[in-house]
Amino acid sequence: MPLVLIPGYMLDDALWDGMLPFLPAALPLHFASLAEGDSIAAMAQAVLAHCPPQFSLLGFSMGGYVAREVVRLAPGRVQSLALVATSSRADLPLQVEQRSKAARARPIGTFRGLGRAAIAQSLHPDNSANEALLTQVRLMGERLGREVFVRQSLIVREADTGRLPDIRCPTLVVAAAQDQLRRAEEARELADGIPGAKLVTVPDAGHLIPLEQPQALASILTVIFR
Repeated sequence: MPLVLIPGYMLDDALWDGMLPFLPAALPLHFASLAEGDSIAAMAQAVLAHCPPQFSLLGFSMGGYVAREVVRLAPGRVQSLALVATSSRADLPLQVEQRSKAARARPIGTFRGLGRAAIAQSLHPDNSANEALLTQVRLMGERLGREVFVRQSLIVREADTGRLPDIRCPTLVVAAAQDQLRRAEEARELADGIPGAKLVTVPDAGHLIPLEQPQALASILTVIFR
């Protein structure tokens, strides 16, 4: 069964590079992009337009919101689902304000991706000064560019907790033990809300599980993606 991978905010295909060697060699992979669309629904429609007829689906962070919308748009096509480091909660007003302010700020010089402090907050404390990881994340944002940064920053994530029971495919929720952006109870809400969903927590990882613990994540995913 093909696996469609949806990245998160200002991330591209490179998010999965460390995980690929640990996935089954025969597993067909499709790399989705969030470079199109000015809402979660529009992103989901853009992703779905490039998906195979039947597929498994993984959504990371903002990609988790998009993945759930894909399931709602095409429930008969998604055979299994993994939601990694994500939530069903709405953005807080302060989060909306901060991202909107950054998006509307007057451009100064060449766009170089996300700032160091923002990236560091997404990492395990032990990795907050890891130059290789910091650079890898910054370069993903730089490749996507300022236009995508503005568009993604202005997207408001709305709560869909009440609609979680509508998801009927086998679902795995993956959380990070040291995630500074998404709390453990948010992962538990997802797992409790989706019928039959399982919850697994990855130790020694911050929000960016695919970069920090790629082998552990790949091992967990083989439970649901075969």
